[in-house]
Amino acid sequence: MAERIQKILSRAGYGSRREIERWVKAGEVTVNGSVATAGQAVNETDKVVLRGQLLKLATKLKAKPQVLLYHKKIGEICSRSDPEGRPTVFDKLPKLSSGRWIQVGRLDINTDGLMLFTTDGELANRLMHPSYEIERQYSSRILGKVTDEILNTLTTGVVLEDGKAKFTRITFAGGEGANRWYNVALNEGRNREVRRLWESQDLTVSRLRRISYGGIELKRSLKPGNYEDLNVRAMRVLYQRVKLELDEENFLSKSEYSSRKERDRKFKYGSKAIKKSRQKRR
Repeated sequence: MAERIQKILSRAGYGSRREIERWVKAGEVTVNGSVATAGQAVNETDKVVLRGQLLKLATKLKAKPQVLLYHKKIGEICSRSDPEGRPTVFDKLPKLSSGRWIQVGRLDINTDGLMLFTTDGELANRLMHPSYEIERQYSSRILGKVTDEILNTLTTGVVLEDGKAKFTRITFAGGEGANRWYNVALNEGRNREVRRLWESQDLTVSRLRRISYGGIELKRSLKPGNYEDLNVRAMRVLYQRVKLELDEENFLSKSEYSSRKERDRKFKYGSKAIKKSRQKRR
């Protein structure tokens, strides 16, 4: 079935929809020998070339999707490279034999905490799109006096330079004196939105950490600068949240099988085939 070029290339893991749109507009993509156009219908049998490289759409679309949890450190930037030579969130990610990691949202240089990376561009797009209202949670250390009136204002809504914004939930998380901790939640990811909301009330965010994204929490065991694979159970839930179906045929998971031998069998033959074989033996 044909899909818009931005969607099918994103789903195959070649980049986010916005990135692909930029490549198409720049004339860097061809389809069956002709320069691609934005929104052009493409299927997996078409000959799609990006900057001289033939894309293996059919193979990529059938590949196992991956999701990584990464604990971003303060001082890292959310970019693949930096002219100033600063460390980036991509520096320590595992290398892929093909395709690329797509980051889900961004954190500013002074914010640490949970980031998600995936090889599934459609998953990344939906996790970031405001229409799916995916919740982000942050732990924020606030300098200044936070009154009940301020808390009410921040959960009712504040008009920022790019429109109205609000926290869906604010919970006091401890602290004494001038600095106190509050856990906040919101359903969108505009640039520096958490900081700007607090600053609109003449308060200063002296520390900010993302602790959850889409119901996936930052584990204490995941140290800054480290990553881990998201297990298949959690991936099912994540896909369901954005109304996508996770194709688990030939899905190799490190967490769900009792032994390496069983994992290898299911990866080679597929879970469905093994279930049918067991039913026949009965």
